[in-house]
Amino acid sequence: MSVLLLVIPIALGLGGLGLAAFLWALRSGQYDDIEGAELRALSDD
Repeated sequence: MSVLLLVIPIALGLGGLGLAAFLWALRSGQYDDIEGAELRALSDD
Protein backbone atom coordinates (compact mmCIF):
# COMPACT_ATOMS: atom_id res chain seq x y z
CA MET A 1 0.00 0.00 0.00
CA SER A 2 2.85 2.37 0.74
CA VAL A 3 4.20 1.78 -2.77
CA LEU A 4 1.08 3.45 -4.18
CA LEU A 5 1.92 6.60 -2.23
CA LEU A 6 5.17 6.73 -4.18
CA VAL A 7 3.99 5.52 -7.60
CA ILE A 8 0.85 7.67 -7.98
CA PRO A 9 2.64 11.06 -7.64
CA ILE A 10 5.39 9.88 -10.00
CA ALA A 11 2.78 8.79 -12.57
CA LEU A 12 0.91 12.08 -12.25
CA GLY A 13 4.19 14.00 -12.61
CA LEU A 14 5.18 12.11 -15.75
CA GLY A 15 1.69 12.58 -17.20
CA GLY A 16 1.88 16.31 -16.49
CA LEU A 17 5.33 16.47 -18.06
CA GLY A 18 4.04 14.75 -21.20
CA LEU A 19 1.08 17.10 -21.38
CA ALA A 20 3.35 20.13 -20.96
CA ALA A 21 5.64 18.86 -23.74
CA PHE A 22 2.66 18.31 -26.03
CA LEU A 23 1.28 21.79 -25.36
CA TRP A 24 4.74 23.31 -25.96
CA ALA A 25 5.02 21.49 -29.29
CA LEU A 26 1.52 22.56 -30.26
CA ARG A 27 2.19 26.23 -29.46
CA SER A 28 5.60 26.33 -31.13
CA GLY A 29 4.16 25.20 -34.49
CA GLN A 30 5.47 21.64 -34.60
CA TYR A 31 2.17 20.41 -36.10
CA ASP A 32 1.47 23.27 -38.51
CA ASP A 33 2.87 21.68 -41.70
CA ILE A 34 2.79 17.90 -41.33
CA GLU A 35 2.50 17.13 -45.07
CA GLY A 36 5.36 19.46 -45.95
CA ALA A 37 7.68 17.69 -43.52
CA GLU A 38 7.08 14.29 -45.07
CA LEU A 39 7.67 15.68 -48.58
CA ARG A 40 10.91 17.41 -47.48
CA ALA A 41 12.16 14.08 -46.11
CA LEU A 42 11.71 12.44 -49.53
CA SER A 43 13.19 15.21 -51.69
CA ASP A 44 16.88 15.28 -52.74
CA ASP A 45 17.63 18.96 -52.14
